Amino acid sequence: MVLPVEMTFLIDLLAFFGIYAIIALSLNLEFGYAGIPNFGKLLAVLGGAMFVGAIPGRVLAYLYGVMDNLDFIQYNPDIMGNVNKILSADIFSSAVILVASLILAALTGALLGVIASYPAIRLKEDYLAITLLAMAEILRTIGDNYSPLVGGTMGVDVVNPFKWVGGEYWILAATICILLTTALVFIYVESIGKSPLGRTLRAIRDDEAAAETYGKDVTKFRMKVLMVGSALAAVGGALASFYSGHMVSSAFDRVLYTFWPWVMVVIGGAANNLGVMLGVFVFVFLRKIIIFYKDVFNPYIPFDVNWLVYLLLGLALIIVLIYKPEGIIPEKPGKTLEQDRLKEIMKRIEAAPEE
Repeated sequence: MVLPVEMTFLIDLLAFFGIYAIIALSLNLEFGYAGIPNFGKLLAVLGGAMFVGAIPGRVLAYLYGVMDNLDFIQYNPDIMGNVNKILSADIFSSAVILVASLILAALTGALLGVIASYPAIRLKEDYLAITLLAMAEILRTIGDNYSPLVGGTMGVDVVNPFKWVGGEYWILAATICILLTTALVFIYVESIGKSPLGRTLRAIRDDEAAAETYGKDVTKFRMKVLMVGSALAAVGGALASFYSGHMVSSAFDRVLYTFWPWVMVVIGGAANNLGVMLGVFVFVFLRKIIIFYKDVFNPYIPFDVNWLVYLLLGLALIIVLIYKPEGIIPEKPGKTLEQDRLKEIMKRIEAAPEE
């Protein structure tokens, strides 16, 4: 059954909102809270996506006995077609492979975060940003040119754990799964921000020397944050592959999965997760509206309408940086105690006899 156009538009909008929200929230944890300029966000996102393209399909094809000594890459469409056909009648296996894939993709992202941070975390901000960006490009180059991994420039079909829903409604099920995962990531990152760990990260971000004076191991904290942020971003990449049904490394470029998440965080408000969610929604909504109504805009624009997204988002970024550099929803100062408790302490201090 074919879904109505309006419903398809809404589902696609919500799905990409969820995927980008996960990636932007992970960047907010790294940059907004810890002050790490991660311009290699693509590294973890692509790592999660490549895991989904390389591992679950091979494992299921072997378990179901549908490979018959065939080359997985060369006969990928036929092999994955048979795997997905079997999964469409097995809800339990579909759920298991979905959860296991997301967990293992997160572990893959965490490992990439450790590998990236180990040689680079002691560098100053600008050198660290360049190093992380270079590592992301190295992984994308490997994915594009080493075809036994994920099919090179042709890519591979991936497991569809939502096929059991039937018809085109599997897309709706995938979107619901993405939004639920986004909600869990939001709650997790928000809880970190309000915890003693969040206050420690802000202290490191604001004054590294002062944090070290109080005995905080800045390098270790940054490595842990990069590891956690990379794990979350890898989940976003894995969900993107599941949603598209196909994984090709060239579709994951640094503009879409590094620079745009940075724009979302800066526009929305760094170190404010609600602001980041708003920045993501503004970006995704504007992009989808322009793409959906491309034919309407074409007669009035003297250039390719696809560039309109870049122009409008760039203009929005410039305006925000000029008039509201802290973002649409700025970071709120953290409180260690409730306001009533602070007032009570102040009254006790004022009432105490002077020595």
